[in-house]
Amino acid sequence: MTTRTKRHREVQRDDHTTIRYTVSGPATGTTLALVHGWGLDRSDFDAITEHLPDGVRVIAVDLAEHGESRSTRTDWTIEEFGRDVVAVLEAESVDSAVVAGHSLGGAVAVEVGRQLPGEVSHIVALDSLHYLGLFPAQGPEQVEAMEDLFRRDFDAGVRGLVEGGSPVGTEEALKETYFARMTAVRQPAGVRSMSGLVRWDMDAALGETEQPVTVFAVRELTDPEAVERYGDRVDFVLVDLGSHHFPVEAPEGTAKLLAGVLGSA
Repeated sequence: MTTRTKRHREVQRDDHTTIRYTVSGPATGTTLALVHGWGLDRSDFDAITEHLPDGVRVIAVDLAEHGESRSTRTDWTIEEFGRDVVAVLEAESVDSAVVAGHSLGGAVAVEVGRQLPGEVSHIVALDSLHYLGLFPAQGPEQVEAMEDLFRRDFDAGVRGLVEGGSPVGTEEALKETYFARMTAVRQPAGVRSMSGLVRWDMDAALGETEQPVTVFAVRELTDPEAVERYGDRVDFVLVDLGSHHFPVEAPEGTAKLLAGVLGSA
């Protein structure tokens, strides 16, 4: 493992939106774009980046109002988050990339592939897309219940997400760390982006996405119904690397998974 030199950059979008991101690796290398989950930021990928092959160019993005990125926009849809990443790839003149996203970032990765069909060669979702209560578009009653919970008791909503992503035996200290980070998400983006996720039409998005999609899903948390529903469109690979946040908990193992995709892209 070698220590990479990271270059911190930013790109300006409409609605006073500044997207900050980090680039490392050779400009001519195979490009891997990394997108964090809801309430998190690009630092989740720091350790993974150090375990990736030297020839890979890594671009890790902070979505709007996450990490160091800022925005005053009112559109908090998954499609708009996808445009955040597209703006970065265009600023870096990327003509071919694998886009990988964790959790909400997996949905964003699908949208990036949808918006850049010629430039994105493969989409990777890290424990994403298989939670049927979050990713396929929810009905009006489910959307209203989710929005009501997060507006009425935000901490309780986040606690439910953390517990739902924690297999039996997950250390309490880890869960508390994730809870603290996610409850600190900037508002109103936090609530509105969660609403954008449960309103996102994943079925339509996957239907319009041409690239292969690989989901690395935590075995204990994967609903067989999701595999049955999307198995003809998505390659599910069940992993035993930790909790929903396994990219943070097992960076070397996650890097090996990503390197395997890069080698076949």
